[in-house]
Amino acid sequence: MFDRLDDILIHYEELMQELNNPSVAEDQNRFRKLMKEQADLAPIVEAYKAYKQAKQDVEDSVAMLEEESDEEMREMAKEELADAKKRIEELEQELKILLLPKDPNDDKNILLEIRAGAGGDEAALFAAELYRMYVNYAESQRWKVELISVNENGIGGFKEVVAMITGKGAYSKMKYESGVHRVQRVPETESGGRIHTSTATVAVMPEAEEVDVVIEDKDIRIDVMRASGNGGQCVNTTDSAVRLTHIPTGIVIYSQTEKSQLQNKEKAFRLLRSKLYDMELEKRQNAEADERRSQIGTGDRSEKIRTYNFPQGRVTDHRIKLTLYKIDSIMNGDIQELLDSLIAADQAAKLSQMSEM
Repeated sequence: MFDRLDDILIHYEELMQELNNPSVAEDQNRFRKLMKEQADLAPIVEAYKAYKQAKQDVEDSVAMLEEESDEEMREMAKEELADAKKRIEELEQELKILLLPKDPNDDKNILLEIRAGAGGDEAALFAAELYRMYVNYAESQRWKVELISVNENGIGGFKEVVAMITGKGAYSKMKYESGVHRVQRVPETESGGRIHTSTATVAVMPEAEEVDVVIEDKDIRIDVMRASGNGGQCVNTTDSAVRLTHIPTGIVIYSQTEKSQLQNKEKAFRLLRSKLYDMELEKRQNAEADERRSQIGTGDRSEKIRTYNFPQGRVTDHRIKLTLYKIDSIMNGDIQELLDSLIAADQAAKLSQMSEM
């Protein structure tokens, strides 16, 4: 590990020298590429420099203990030695995590797709609440949320909703949300006070660039129509809605949130590219040996990952056996503790796999 860290440190210093060269700034593409590489390596370099300093502190404290006869100075050296040793342990763990292979999609924007599952109108209401939860979280991260399509059920619920979330590291945090979310509560329409169980399925897909997925014209059928449901004076009176059908896979994309047919078409193609890219990622993951997959991963779409129990005020993530008794704040978008716990569990699983190899 330390040979690799030494190589990274040397490369980082070479990178900084190159960035300081005025001629590099003239080539904007190269400059951006180098800046991204520098930003990716900076946390590793900072942690490694802190590690080397802690090692030096240990040596200095040991030398002081060997040379110093004053008892007060010796006690100070012992404290500094203990602190430096503890810091070394912490930094070693941090460096191991920083050196884990990075998911190439982590910096990408995401397509968020939520579908009502079992439970009729109650499932649709839950799907709408999940959507609002993620919108509130995205806003807390200063990410941009752009609605692509929504299919409402007439009482405030969503049969299906698709949105683009744009922001640095969106996929790295949200990728753990894919799967089946279950709600347990007494519906407002339930006169007998019985608890019902409903579900909604969440899919989080990295946004695909045009270079990631090539879509042939012959594989696409494009239909235009008037938008349905609630809309402004232009939305329901012009043929602005777009439906894309990808013939080889049978995927159908519907986009109607914009007044312009061109904008809806662009949104539909963004979603289609991301769906096709996500299918390819899933194929690759399924092809990997079980022992090489993360125990948390990005979630099997059919896996029940979380339960929201309103009568007990609890939210339980079944993958990491974590229960939090703050359902109101979670439904309002306070999901950072859940995400941090999932990220930590994923990192621990990957570190364990690496130690076994």
